[in-house]
Amino acid sequence: MGEDVRRQQFTGADRVRFRSQVSRGNDAIARMLADGLFTDHGRPPEPLLGMEVELNLIDGAANPSMANAEVLDAIADPDYQTELGQFNIEINVAPQPFVGGDTVSLEQALRTSLNRAEERAATTGNHLVMVGMLPTLRTEHFAQHWISANPRYALIDEQIFAARGEDLELDITGVPLHDGEPAERLHTTSDSILPEAACTSLQLHLRVAPEDFAAHWNAAQAVAGVQVALAGNSPFLAEKALWHETRIPVFEQATDTRPLELKNQGVRPRVWFGERWITTIFDLFEENIRYFPALLPVSTDVDPLAELDAGRIPQLDELRLHNGTVYRWNRPVYDVVDGRAHLRVENRVLPAGPTVVEVMANAAFYYGVVRGLVETDRPLWSQMSFDAARENLAVGARYGMDGNLYWPDVGWVRPDELALRRLLPLADAGLRSFGVGEKARSRYLQILEGRCVTRQTGSVWQRRAVVAREAAGESRRRALHGMLSDYVTLMHQGEPVHTWPV
Repeated sequence: MGEDVRRQQFTGADRVRFRSQVSRGNDAIARMLADGLFTDHGRPPEPLLGMEVELNLIDGAANPSMANAEVLDAIADPDYQTELGQFNIEINVAPQPFVGGDTVSLEQALRTSLNRAEERAATTGNHLVMVGMLPTLRTEHFAQHWISANPRYALIDEQIFAARGEDLELDITGVPLHDGEPAERLHTTSDSILPEAACTSLQLHLRVAPEDFAAHWNAAQAVAGVQVALAGNSPFLAEKALWHETRIPVFEQATDTRPLELKNQGVRPRVWFGERWITTIFDLFEENIRYFPALLPVSTDVDPLAELDAGRIPQLDELRLHNGTVYRWNRPVYDVVDGRAHLRVENRVLPAGPTVVEVMANAAFYYGVVRGLVETDRPLWSQMSFDAARENLAVGARYGMDGNLYWPDVGWVRPDELALRRLLPLADAGLRSFGVGEKARSRYLQILEGRCVTRQTGSVWQRRAVVAREAAGESRRRALHGMLSDYVTLMHQGEPVHTWPV
């Protein structure tokens, strides 16, 4: 959830100063854009894949394990870090070429790292699970004392509740497990933001030239609904069968700083799809300061405009901190490495898992489709309303393969049909343009094709497995534990989820 912070209390003066610093950071971004001061200005950067994978911890009985500090000590690898809940950790994969020729070195490196981490976690009696939402989580696991020890998380929790002034409400109506049955509903409140920790995701970073940022962000927004429909892996929470990708509504509701009155006034939520196509990255940073008050108003004494006057590239600490607390599904990222500034699109809609090869396949589909859309003669976003893209995300998350999405020149179409007819060939062309070899393109895109043909995502498999166990007489709680145990076994075997037996 971003960089560490130490400040424990904030005054009104802190907020005024922070707002001024973020505003000056925005002015610095505008000046850097105008003066061509970004590393990749005028040329496409080398295509690099940056990835963060959030993981859940379970004990030997498949219950959530509140042991991330102990597990991280055992793993002893700086690539692994804490996350919001004590049942979470995260691995950060350093940016590197997606593939070299026809090799799949990144996939192999990720699998080796996760296997090593699992072996070390097992010495503590705990295990790692790559899944969008841990099926055995219950509401009692959202108690405030299960927040990780990092002061940043307690501060965010405190600031969200200070802004909201009341407990958070989760209210989600699911998709029936059986035709003709009523939908299940989760309706509960929480005095902490820990329901957000239930949302374990795959976050993908793509570095882009400044002049190409808007096209890449728009393309990522346009494809978000298809992404979640084809990769859903989060169907259960608190023993309820909810959406195929329940992460989407839970994350939206679990970090909502608005009481009902502010929702009724149309105040923007902090988990936000956005409201328009953009023409420059500056549009997004400008919206951040215009619409969102600071959650963590920690300021430095560095004037970013003075840094530019002195010939230095500013770090923009306040702008980056503020940007990290506006939870866009596709987030703009400003970063400085070795004194050089660059821009990235951070894609945040995908769930973790089910397997390493699935993570890579989902990444390949995303990168390929975005590149393909950017290189088309007529931009897709000139043919499609922004509201249609936003509705596609909600429909894809709720109904998965059974949703009807809108796509220009096609109309209303199921996501599996859209992928088979249009998007898989587009992804192949986009990956080829990136320089990805035929062997890797075929390996990863065939996994998406298999999912579309069988219509079995991680979410579909989980739902089918629970239905089968309940039909055999098991209670919901026992069915979820048994299903998760089977899931972990199949996850380690590593075969794509569309081949998993129920």
